[in-house]
Amino acid sequence: MRSILITGCSSGIGYDAALGLRESGWRVFATCRQEEDCARLRSAGLESFRLDYADTDSIGAALDEALSRTGGTLGAVFNNGAFACPGAVEDLPTDALRAIFETNLFGYHDLTRRAIPVMRAQGFGRIVNCSSVLGLVPMRWRGAYVATKFAMEGLTDVLRLEMADTPVRVVLIEPGPVTSKIRANSIPHFERWIDWKASARAEEYRGLLHRLYDAKGPDRFELPASAVTAKLLRALESANPAPRYFVTTPTYLMNAARRLLPGRALDRLLRMG
Repeated sequence: MRSILITGCSSGIGYDAALGLRESGWRVFATCRQEEDCARLRSAGLESFRLDYADTDSIGAALDEALSRTGGTLGAVFNNGAFACPGAVEDLPTDALRAIFETNLFGYHDLTRRAIPVMRAQGFGRIVNCSSVLGLVPMRWRGAYVATKFAMEGLTDVLRLEMADTPVRVVLIEPGPVTSKIRANSIPHFERWIDWKASARAEEYRGLLHRLYDAKGPDRFELPASAVTAKLLRALESANPAPRYFVTTPTYLMNAARRLLPGRALDRLLRMG
């Protein structure tokens, strides 16, 4: 039963999770959106094949491939793959929101629904969804990503309640700033969807462009992706996993702030960031 299908393994959290879980004795199926990334992972000794959340056929094919390799069982799914599309909400075309929801939410839901019957039948299973501190609190310029993570938080919470009478456990991982390529990977989506020069906020965008395009050192509280892998292992191997596992100091702080501060005070705090 110590087998897991992980999405978004080309870099960052997914890549570290694939390596870390393999070292911990798990049989890892490390999926990527692009076949060339899968080939790179296979050359590193990982079992890797394609899964693109925006391609329904690839989701079914990936799960079928994992099951064919294990004889029909799968211990866990770690829904991790996601992307961001920076920009002010007023400048986001609705089609941009549709595109990001297809990957960051609908794909998670599709894979999860396919995996649950397998886990019911075998009498064990873990569904672990990678959320974010931005699934707990909002941040300016991150509207599209925040919307998907808030939606995933709600959907996952409901699923956890509904699966309580089954052998399937449902868990959220809540990273804050973690070393990854999400900023760089968001640039093509920004360039595709956001006409910032025509925006009423064109001058404000200049600061966003600096943060988006200019390489910089790690954030003050940034942790390596291995910090997420450590919490993932706890979520997978605990007999009674917690509903949520926080990663990084800002995530703990923002979770407390959203519970303790009045709405206006929380808004002031978040505007400072």
